[in-house]
Amino acid sequence: MKQTKSVKSLISEYFIFVIFIALVIVLTCLKPSFIQPSNLVNILKQASINGILSFGMMFVIIAGGFDMSVGSTVAFTGIVAAMLGQGQYPLIVPLVVAMLAGLAVGVVNGVGVAVGDLPPFIMTLGTMTAVRGLALLLSDGKPVTGISEEYKAVAATSVAGIPMLAIFLVIVILICSFVLAKTVYGRRVYACGGNLQAARVSGINTTMIRISTFAIAGLLAGLSGFLMTSRVTIGQPTAAESYEMDAITACVVGGVSMSGGVGKPWGVVVGCLLITVITNGLDILGVSSHWQKIVKGAIIVLAVLIDVKGKRKKD
Repeated sequence: MKQTKSVKSLISEYFIFVIFIALVIVLTCLKPSFIQPSNLVNILKQASINGILSFGMMFVIIAGGFDMSVGSTVAFTGIVAAMLGQGQYPLIVPLVVAMLAGLAVGVVNGVGVAVGDLPPFIMTLGTMTAVRGLALLLSDGKPVTGISEEYKAVAATSVAGIPMLAIFLVIVILICSFVLAKTVYGRRVYACGGNLQAARVSGINTTMIRISTFAIAGLLAGLSGFLMTSRVTIGQPTAAESYEMDAITACVVGGVSMSGGVGKPWGVVVGCLLITVITNGLDILGVSSHWQKIVKGAIIVLAVLIDVKGKRKKD
């Protein structure tokens, strides 16, 4: 009996990984060009920006929050980075300023939720609209062009065949995984999402923890804005629309519970790769982008349904 339970829990835990492998095999059989090195590098590039965003979202959701503003923050910080990345300053300047701008948006979200006691959805929905407006205002509604060759090279270069974007993602994964698994702060993030009242009573400064998770999401959105501008070579105020949905999908599919307190970094990595592979595979198969949105929407609903059913069984 115990053995059967352990096998079931093992299958449940690694189910997403099995689905990912099966999907890769199916797409390779349908379209052998899918497995070509050039396409695999392209998948890595596509997954990198969404992956970095997803790890920021992971902190917020595990702590019991939600952030709808990360897509707008990517566009806003991308505009800021493009304006500063035209060769007049060292490359570190647009990177740091973009991350600080994202951090500022995250802190505003965190204060609104943790101090103002606003529902995360309402707070970040307001920020999403306001920050998008800020991006349009800053750029006068036009793309910002003329970024330096050095800046463009960030996304275009590779190290030992691995795209620089993927290296940024790996660094983010390692740091975030360490923080969540090995630090007191990480345990407190899980505690806040598991039971906010109990965490508060046990002496955890829940206000600061919740603000900090939104700050992390904003900071990583700023990094994503910098990298996306390098990849597309312009700052686009209308860019990154629905990126927040891709990040949420990667988290939920990767096993991060929407009710908070549950989630593993490796699951988010697989979830992000799964979403990217589906998008890439449907592109290669010539499926309309409209159908892709329907597929992503169905995946979110299915993943949340599985999460809710799983929690009910445990209860």
